Amino acid sequence: MLNRREFFRRACGMAACTAAVAAGPSSIFAASPESRCSCPESTLTPEDLKAFVPVLPSVRAQFFNIDPKLGYAVKNIGGGVYVVSDNGWQSAFLVTDEGVVVFDAPESYGKSLPSAIAKVTDKPVKMLVYSHEHKDHIGGSVAFKDVKDLQIIATDGVSEYLINQHDPDRLLPNVVFGDEKTVSLGGKTVELSRHFYHSPEGDLFIYLPGAKFMMAVDCVTPGYAAFHGFDITGNFGRYMNVFDELLAYDFDTFTGGHLTATGSKQDVQIAKEFTMDVYHTVKRIHNNMDQAAVVAEAAKTIGYDNKFLLFKVLLDKVQRESVADLQPRWINRLAGVDVWLDSHVWTTLQYVRWDDKY
Repeated sequence: MLNRREFFRRACGMAACTAAVAAGPSSIFAASPESRCSCPESTLTPEDLKAFVPVLPSVRAQFFNIDPKLGYAVKNIGGGVYVVSDNGWQSAFLVTDEGVVVFDAPESYGKSLPSAIAKVTDKPVKMLVYSHEHKDHIGGSVAFKDVKDLQIIATDGVSEYLINQHDPDRLLPNVVFGDEKTVSLGGKTVELSRHFYHSPEGDLFIYLPGAKFMMAVDCVTPGYAAFHGFDITGNFGRYMNVFDELLAYDFDTFTGGHLTATGSKQDVQIAKEFTMDVYHTVKRIHNNMDQAAVVAEAAKTIGYDNKFLLFKVLLDKVQRESVADLQPRWINRLAGVDVWLDSHVWTTLQYVRWDDKY
């Protein structure tokens, strides 16, 4: 499975990506047959890139103010909670009277987290919580390898996965749990619960009731449409449930682990609205299409022997019509809609075609 950093390297030829760069193919239909392959070069021309809608002004206004010398910014949320971001990734930490609890250590700026925390407090780091196993979110944990008696907390699935990876950049958990765990330090409480909306091993809701703060990575990115294929979810059916699961909590501030702003319950609600609009649109277009007629029309040109190609013609038509239906409703509401919408439609189409009830 590709993590986000490797995905962007292969798709865009870049070592990292932030919201300020709207890169990523929305279509390969115009590419030559030779270029329609899993090659590392982007097929987008400079003119293609210029056709994408810039990041919305309302979203740009919420960017973290990054210190270029540091490469990150720290935002005080209140209640002892701080969010760290480089406008590409986000993590957080909680300061208590007895020490610090860190939530994720992104590969992009993880090496700077110890010093970022030290600028806020002289309390020692006591715990490191992994939201999930992806390297882009915890590949900087090696920065804490020399912290004495550090508790590294993760689910059993994440722990097993990391043991098998033998990755020196992702420290192995030493406190492992199943579906739920409550962590307390210095009179402050962190509630951890596992959900299966993104990675196969599960992803945590990290909830701090005293600060009304929620962290749930790779499901809601405030101000933006989701990343490729609804955050490269491995289970779109479960993904559609995550929003109501989040909204059941009492929180004021939300971080989704990526890009340029923290959010609120309203951002979760908007993400739900977008996701369900994609689902209902794809389902309507797919189920109402005269599929036999589409295949028959294509067969006039290529015959009936190439079944895969005939099926591709059908699926491509559903995808194109769904994108054309959806994009006008969302292009001015969320940033990045035109970058990833075709991938969201494809993820949804797979669910509608093979997993959903008709």
